Amino acid sequence: MMLVKPVTLEGETVRLEPLRLFHSAALFSISNDESIWRYLLSPQPRTRADMDELIIKALQAQEAGQQLPFAIIEQASGRVIGSTRYLTIMPHDHGLEIGSTWLAAPFRRTRVNTECKYLLLRHAFEVLHAIRVQFKTDSRNVVSQAAIERLGAQKEGVLRNHMIMHDGYYRHSVYYSIIESEWPAVKTRLEAFLTR
Repeated sequence: MMLVKPVTLEGETVRLEPLRLFHSAALFSISNDESIWRYLLSPQPRTRADMDELIIKALQAQEAGQQLPFAIIEQASGRVIGSTRYLTIMPHDHGLEIGSTWLAAPFRRTRVNTECKYLLLRHAFEVLHAIRVQFKTDSRNVVSQAAIERLGAQKEGVLRNHMIMHDGYYRHSVYYSIIESEWPAVKTRLEAFLTR
């Protein structure tokens, strides 16, 4: 069985630390950009209490063994700059998903997201011994699809009417995966990106 438990993952640019309620104020202060929430399953938090509720729900999912949420910390400043998580954790099948990732606007399209994914994938394959890591995104979110493909993940297909969004929209989800035999090549690819 794959044992997924809270852990801090350290990179050069970012640190992923277990999400806690004390991160709420910092996350709320950078969450007022509507574009962050356009394709996420949760609506944009309008109050600090809304952000508290999002974190509490994530921690309940962690307690149930379904998710492992992280706060993304910029190493140089110690600032909270976003959040990401493992979800759809399948201990028996040695699989999990990486997703629910969002970043403050200044950190998008920088090395931050690449390093976050590298740290999460390395931990999944080399420490947790996952045999499959999956990603899913809204079919309308072409930016996310391009970012996932840039990692070296393989597109598997589209699940139609897969989820009902908070605004009632029937979302089609595009699925991608990386499997254990592909990890060495993906790792080399990501390390090359990170040394540029």
